[in-house]
Amino acid sequence: MDQAAVLLVDDEEALRGSLSQGLELTGQDVFATGKPEEALERIKRDFYGVLVTDIRMPGTDGFQVMKSAFEIDPALPVVLITGHGDVPLAVEAMRAGAYDFLEKPFSVAYLASVVERALEKRRLVLENRKLREELADRTGLESRLVGRTAAMDLLRKNVTALAATDADILILGETGSGKEVVARALHDEGPRKAKPFVALNCGALPAEIIESELFGHEKGAFTGASGQRIGKLEHAHGGTVFLDEIESMPLELQVKLLRVIETRTIERLGSNKPIELDVRFIAATKEDLEAAGKDGRFRLDLFYRLNVVHVAIPPLRDRLEDIPLLFQHLAVEARARYRREIPDIGEAYLAELMARDWPGNVRELRNVADRFVLGLEQQPEPQSSNGASLFEQVASYERTLIAAELKRNDGVIKPTYENLGLSRKALYEKMRKYGLGKDEAEPV
Repeated sequence: MDQAAVLLVDDEEALRGSLSQGLELTGQDVFATGKPEEALERIKRDFYGVLVTDIRMPGTDGFQVMKSAFEIDPALPVVLITGHGDVPLAVEAMRAGAYDFLEKPFSVAYLASVVERALEKRRLVLENRKLREELADRTGLESRLVGRTAAMDLLRKNVTALAATDADILILGETGSGKEVVARALHDEGPRKAKPFVALNCGALPAEIIESELFGHEKGAFTGASGQRIGKLEHAHGGTVFLDEIESMPLELQVKLLRVIETRTIERLGSNKPIELDVRFIAATKEDLEAAGKDGRFRLDLFYRLNVVHVAIPPLRDRLEDIPLLFQHLAVEARARYRREIPDIGEAYLAELMARDWPGNVRELRNVADRFVLGLEQQPEPQSSNGASLFEQVASYERTLIAAELKRNDGVIKPTYENLGLSRKALYEKMRKYGLGKDEAEPV
């Protein structure tokens, strides 16, 4: 973002010069003029600055200047300078959207503090506006699989390449990472998008009815089967079947599912007539199915049949740089659900979000976004960044945490990555990134 600017409008040359000089001594870039039109010419929607204007001026007064500025950008902070008799007018202007008003006489130090707060508000407005515009510009997969990191670029690339195929796919991802979102993207971006997308949570279906839910049944197939029922698999004909939490499926049903996947046929309960299926299977798991198979908790033959192609979703902690854009995206969704305006999102608050571990991944972040839009989240007070960008501040914080944990564990890697909630590979990558060795003072 460019250097902030203060537009100072006052027809009294001596006062204008005094205020301008005082603000410049505090580090502000000031454009001072007695002609309101000269200040208005410098205001654009992306103008990073604040307008400070006297009310009583010949010709166009400060109230009219503010109205003209708001026609360019209603979110521009405007500070009004008033005389004692102008206070009622200034109060009226505040109701019309002025940021603040200063009653003469006032100190330059007080003006500087008001300007600094106004500039902070302006910076937040511009940053939030930029995020929203970036979201609005995204279409297709970019609007569904939100993120700017290399990991998300790779995920979108893989989804694009696989969507047009009929290959069965296994989606790997932690709880809350967005496995169903990816599955729906694979369906919607492919030739089956006009056909049903049937999502089944294998861990939520009662064992006693899961076969009937999947395969359907004929009248009289069992007690209570008063009529024919079309199962979920048959209903999905022509489309996609999404099997979420596939690791939770009972072993005896895994045998039948394997046969369905291999033959693309089913038989309703109570019938011996095979029914051909034209479906694509997408399964999702948060577990290592191969390890579960070796432990006897999952059929290895089903794992190998499902694992024709696999897509891995990165956990949120491995793509912290995506949080500002993703949080804004989730806040926009929350705004639509709750019909509430989105508060300005502070940089300190985003830094705090980026410093969390997020064991619940995007689902957990979505809950926070909901609470934020509902006004239930408290934002921390902004702190001086000393010129460092948001990502630089977060990187510094992350490096400090890793270095401290390495020191606490005497450089032993295993407890370090376990305590930080990282994989061994992720820890080594971050150590290389930040130049940390097992002794945190020793470069890699």
